[in-house]
Amino acid sequence: MGETGSVLVAGSANLDFVVRAHHVPAPGETVLGRDFSTFAGGKGANQAVACARAGGAPTRMLVALGDDAFALPLESGLRSAGVQLEVVRCTDRPTGTAFICLSDDAENAITVAPGANAALRAEHLPSLQGIGSLLLQLETPLETVTAYARDATASGVRVVLNAAPARALPEELLADVDVLVVNRGELATVAGSSGSIAEQLARVPVATVVVTLGAHGCCARDPAGWHLQSAFPIAAVDTTGAGDTFCGVLVAALGRGESLDKALRAACAASALACTRLGAQASIPSSEQVQALLAGHGDADPGQRRTLAVACGLPEEAAAGVPTSAHRADPA
Repeated sequence: MGETGSVLVAGSANLDFVVRAHHVPAPGETVLGRDFSTFAGGKGANQAVACARAGGAPTRMLVALGDDAFALPLESGLRSAGVQLEVVRCTDRPTGTAFICLSDDAENAITVAPGANAALRAEHLPSLQGIGSLLLQLETPLETVTAYARDATASGVRVVLNAAPARALPEELLADVDVLVVNRGELATVAGSSGSIAEQLARVPVATVVVTLGAHGCCARDPAGWHLQSAFPIAAVDTTGAGDTFCGVLVAALGRGESLDKALRAACAASALACTRLGAQASIPSSEQVQALLAGHGDADPGQRRTLAVACGLPEEAAAGVPTSAHRADPA
């Protein structure tokens, strides 16, 4: 296996075009917007920046970009964050873009034009020597993601997959994933069933599964049992990139050798801070800012943990922080 903390992110980069409006338009509705801005984004790039800013995890990124002006701010932002780039340059596809409507209550609606991101192929994966974790998402071709996970597993590299945007996943991909990160909707899609969060988590054939629950926090299941982390209270301005911040900080913490509980706490704190600022990468906090938030909050309130446990369909022992068994479906 590679160096414990070294991370390779293979995924997407988009230039985000953001319009602020009173509310997100309904189908067929035209909404008069206000402020317009462009931000560096894309799930892969956001997660790479979050990982690098978390500290203790040397971060590289494999990314496909067009040969155009939109690529320049994306490359600049990644390098400024300390991410070492492996760029696949596409002359026949534009750099990926995303069009985002951000409402006054911090909700958003996003449409992505993948562009060069769709050109990332299995043969583009660089050497995994010295890499401890490979972080993947689903804004690049699924067959490419599957090939990368397979190669990483064969090389003894931890595979972390953020299954976003939501889609059903093949068993061959899940078999090579060590840590799966999803939100509530993505969990239902991957699990392919209804039921409580705990019931859906137990059906996913991956050793460690983390589900983010927005303002409620997160819940995880690993071989040791269930893990709960309440959210940090904040006044949300823009939730864009909060989930990506969570993923990057989580992987960085695991790479540093932190326990899952400590990694979840740091990831929740970082994603909370990301919601207090505009933009995706622009909102990702530094390690110092995350540590300051953590230092100002003691252990979670028992009432919050019980509320979170009940919401997830978990037993009382989980709310008390006591490890409890968690059945996991075995791969077919």
